[in-house]
Amino acid sequence: MTHPTLQQSHGPQYTRILSIGAARGDLVVPNDDLVGPINSSDEWIRQRTGIVTRTRASHDVLAVDLATEASKEAIRKSGVDPALIDAVIVATISNGRQTPSLAAVLADRVGANPAAAYDMNAACAGYTYAVAQADALIRTGVAHYALVVGAEKLSDVVDPTDRTISFLLGDGAGAVVIGPSEYPGIAKTIWGSDGSKADAVGMDGTLAEFRDGEKPWPTLRQEGQTVFRWAVWEMAKVAKEALDAAGVAPEQLAAFIPHQANMRIVDEFAKQLKLPETVAIARDIETTGNTSAASIPLATHRLLQENPELSGGLALQIGFGAGLVFGAQVVVLP
Repeated sequence: MTHPTLQQSHGPQYTRILSIGAARGDLVVPNDDLVGPINSSDEWIRQRTGIVTRTRASHDVLAVDLATEASKEAIRKSGVDPALIDAVIVATISNGRQTPSLAAVLADRVGANPAAAYDMNAACAGYTYAVAQADALIRTGVAHYALVVGAEKLSDVVDPTDRTISFLLGDGAGAVVIGPSEYPGIAKTIWGSDGSKADAVGMDGTLAEFRDGEKPWPTLRQEGQTVFRWAVWEMAKVAKEALDAAGVAPEQLAAFIPHQANMRIVDEFAKQLKLPETVAIARDIETTGNTSAASIPLATHRLLQENPELSGGLALQIGFGAGLVFGAQVVVLP
C-alpha cells in the first residue's frame, strides 16, 4: 500500500530552562497552629519532617492566582514575548474545578493566547513530567516555547485532624519557561509509576461519594512508612538511573533538588546517592512545607536566590508521590 507523503514536524536539537518564577502562600503557618487537632507537638513535627513553618494561601487566593504570579516572574526574566509561548502545561492536583483547566485560564492571564494549554496530574512528580513533555514538544517542533508550572493549594484538601499528612502540606506555585538552546539543557527523563501501591498516598474518597452523603469532603491521606521506604530505596535507584542517562557523575552536580516531601527523606536520599559536600541540597520544606507539584520549582527558585553562583550548573531533580508515580532528570539551572 502506498502512503501519501506526510509532513512531520521537527524542532531544535536541544532545549533548556530559560528562567524561573515562584509564588508562595501569603500565610506563614507555624507547627503550633496545627498541633491541637492532631494531639501532637512542634518538636514531634520537626523531628519527623524537618518542617518549622509552612506557607498557605488565604481563603480567596486560588491555585491559579499563585500560578499567575509565578508565571509572570518567569516570563519577565526569560525575555520571551508571552505571545511566543505556544504551550502551557500546569501540573496540579488542587485545581478547584474539574474544568476548565487551570492552564487555559493561566495562558489567557499571562498573554499567551491561543497557546495549547492543559493540566496534568502526576501529583508530586507532576513538575518533572511537565518538563519532560515541554522538552519533547519543543524538540519535535510542536511548540516553540513552553510555560511549565507546578501549582497547588493543598490547604483546600487538608483535614486538620489527620495525623498522616495534613501537617506537611503547604500552598505555592513555581514556573519555568522552556525554549530552544544551543547546548543540551534537559537530559532524558526517567519516569514511571507503580499503581499497585496506589492506596499508599492519595484522596480518601471521591466527589461522587461526597455528593451522595456517603463520605465527607475528600482529603489527602498517606501510609507514612510505606511511602518513606518506597521514596528512599526505590527512588534512589531512579535518581542514579537519571544520572546515568545524562552521562553525569554525582560530583559533577551543582545541586540536588528532590521533591520536598520530608527532610528525613531528603537527607537519606543524599546519603544513598553518596553526594559530595560540593553539591547544594534543596531544603525548602523547612519553611514552605510539602507543596506537591510545586515543590521542585519552588525549591529551585530559593536555591538560586540564595546561591546565584549555581546558575548554569547541573541539577538532578526528582519528583515522587501519590499513585506512586515518579520522574527524574538532570537539567542545567537557569
